[in-house]
Amino acid sequence: MDLDDLLASQQGVISRAQAHACRLTDRRLEWLVSSGRWQRVHLGVYATFSGPLPYLAWVWAAILRAGPGSVASHRTAAYLDGLCDDPGPVIHVTVPADRYVEPRIDGVRVHFAHRLARTRHPAATPPRTRVEETVLDLVDVAPRPREAETWVTAACQRRLTTPERLADALGRRKKIRWRAMVEAMLADVADGAQSPLELRHLRRVERAHGLPTGHRQRRIAGNRVIWIDVDYPEYRLRVELDGRIGHTGEGRFRDRHRDNRATVDGHATLRYGHADVFGDPCGVAAEQARVLRARGWTRRPRSCGPSCPHPSRDHQGSIPS
Repeated sequence: MDLDDLLASQQGVISRAQAHACRLTDRRLEWLVSSGRWQRVHLGVYATFSGPLPYLAWVWAAILRAGPGSVASHRTAAYLDGLCDDPGPVIHVTVPADRYVEPRIDGVRVHFAHRLARTRHPAATPPRTRVEETVLDLVDVAPRPREAETWVTAACQRRLTTPERLADALGRRKKIRWRAMVEAMLADVADGAQSPLELRHLRRVERAHGLPTGHRQRRIAGNRVIWIDVDYPEYRLRVELDGRIGHTGEGRFRDRHRDNRATVDGHATLRYGHADVFGDPCGVAAEQARVLRARGWTRRPRSCGPSCPHPSRDHQGSIPS
């Protein structure tokens, strides 16, 4: 590859070794930098232009500084693949575990991996880990279960991968944090739960209290296609779980239009947010159960545990309808 092609493929960034391969001497490199035509980004890595570096150029500079075989990973790879909308304050790169890399590179976090040859994407540029491996890397460093949930559900919700492919990648990992939780979560995501809020509703509201199993992310076709978060068609009840995004302004108007249409068609709609499902899942379950029983459900909800404020039976031996 000649110099122009190389620079075009690497966002105008080049390493000293690559420059030597293109017949540029150290003396020439020093002149290009001192004259202001080029700029030194890291030790032995240059941007062949003046002015601020775009984000992809910074990523290439980090990869080239880390050396052969290095790839973008963790949050950086997540951002490149559209898994998240914020790349974070540092660039993450992973290098083969048998290589030595200077541990301190300004603005770069270096990780090491034994299986990097198998986990790197075969064609993506800049080089990075496969999206399934990126998700599991982020799960492994997640400090809290809810953050791990977010990465898994976001990857599936944005259609970047599938629960089956994540489960396959998980099975090839010998050690990973939150393994049991992720295995259970992948089964739930495969059933249609697409966010931590939907997972929480499935587990802590529906299953924990013995409510009927709803149809998640159900597509309703008509004059206008709509999606139902949780649908109980037998009881003509729909549950909408409103996250932080998509339910303000025009999104709120679409929600109201959808709820009105459901009411005209004879459906009831219950709508809950994070504060409801995470803050009072038992209260949500009790309310949902009352509506379900009013619409023909003949069973009774159960207590989710000793501390549940809505026990299965009241002092007369039955749940109020």
